[in-house]
Amino acid sequence: MPTDSAAVVVVGGGLAGIATAMVLAERGIPVALFEAEPYLGGRAGAWPDRLSDGTPFHMERGFHAFFRHYLMLRALMRRVNPGLDLLHPLSDYPIVAPHGLQASFEHLPTRMPFQLIEVIRRTPSLRGPSLLRVSIRDAIEMLCFDPEKTYERWDHLRAAEYLDRLRFPKEARALLFDVFAHSFFNPEDDYSAAELLAMFHFYFFGNPHGLVFDVMRRPYSVLFDALEARLRRLGVEVCKGERVHRIALHKGGVRVESERQSKEAGFAVLALSVPALKALCASSKDALPREIVEQAEALAPTLPFVVWRLFLDAPVAPKRPPFVGTTGFGILDNVSIYERLEDESRAWADRRGGSVVELHAYAIDPRRSEKSVREELLSALHALYPETRKAQIIEERFLWRADCPAFRPGDHKKRLSVKSSNPHLYFAGDFVRLPFPSALMERAVSSGVIAGNAIAAKFGRTPEPLLHLPERGILAQAAKKLTWLWN
Repeated sequence: MPTDSAAVVVVGGGLAGIATAMVLAERGIPVALFEAEPYLGGRAGAWPDRLSDGTPFHMERGFHAFFRHYLMLRALMRRVNPGLDLLHPLSDYPIVAPHGLQASFEHLPTRMPFQLIEVIRRTPSLRGPSLLRVSIRDAIEMLCFDPEKTYERWDHLRAAEYLDRLRFPKEARALLFDVFAHSFFNPEDDYSAAELLAMFHFYFFGNPHGLVFDVMRRPYSVLFDALEARLRRLGVEVCKGERVHRIALHKGGVRVESERQSKEAGFAVLALSVPALKALCASSKDALPREIVEQAEALAPTLPFVVWRLFLDAPVAPKRPPFVGTTGFGILDNVSIYERLEDESRAWADRRGGSVVELHAYAIDPRRSEKSVREELLSALHALYPETRKAQIIEERFLWRADCPAFRPGDHKKRLSVKSSNPHLYFAGDFVRLPFPSALMERAVSSGVIAGNAIAAKFGRTPEPLLHLPERGILAQAAKKLTWLWN
């Protein structure tokens, strides 16, 4: 097996790994980037596929929302798309329930307390006596997020228990909280209440950009192909289709081994999904510090999720929004009308006179059969959009995945941080613990930038600016200021 060297090896070519490699390469530090798949992007990536009639298209692991407060993700995208014209805005993010119940975030004020007042005004079940029954003491915790105190107080509690304590009316809870909690792939009964409070702060109460988001105009592969081309121009050795199966730490740095080569480096960044990271650390446990192996073993993926893309021979009704979150329709969590989101699906729908509809279901019981999941999702689609009952499924893609990180009660202190106990090894991904609230794609990119900055500092390079929302909620900030004045 040939042996080579690099200053830094990044294992994992998703958003976290790309962000790490970009920060280092832009500062002239030699990087080798390993990715097991034949494409970059990780769980946000896309791969070429072909329909049965020969039509080429790109498939990915489901619709992604590019929220406007994803500051580091947008900064990464601007490297290859300065005007961000790959994105286009949706006018709303509606949440629908049976019997005509609906919530909308269109034109929602972005400043507190006007934001909260408007949400209450738009929610009929939060008026009069129902509003008086709400636990103000528990609800106010959403405005008091603190990166230390919130986890100390709430991390032992399940998200479902916290939502129960709020005593919100059933309809308001379903529309405003249950859909939101489920969006992080974790079931409420096995999701940290502290993590849920962090998400309330990150997406809502600490976010001045609003909850309406942008979507990609083109397949995600367009973005990741451009990022890969930039990395290569910067001198990054990109090793796609090459799984790293062992990593060893030694006094001078690290050695990583793939199926094709062995590479020595001064530093390594493991930017993998939770299952892949656990597998790599398990196969390398004799060459890694015990505490790192134990921390990796403590990580877990959450319950599976399903993405089902349907190519229908008839269009959905023109009034249907491009994307809706759902509650009360069984396991169905959201519906996307793809021809209203991106050009590839639009071209197919125009040519065939049909629609490309994508259904998502999160935190699925792993004991369920694929057949039962399909039946329930299709029944929910027909109930939500009755015009689809007569449509025939021309083509489909059904994905069942279980590799998103779990954020279980009591796990926060045990969670890996970007810096490990070994000065040569770092971690990046949407599972790591950060010093400020973040989530999903934004957490992945932010962790990658932090890892890149930490290593770049060892070479005497200037850091990449790290953009993020306020670390604390508005009431926590006020309390901190009052404490300072009092002292």
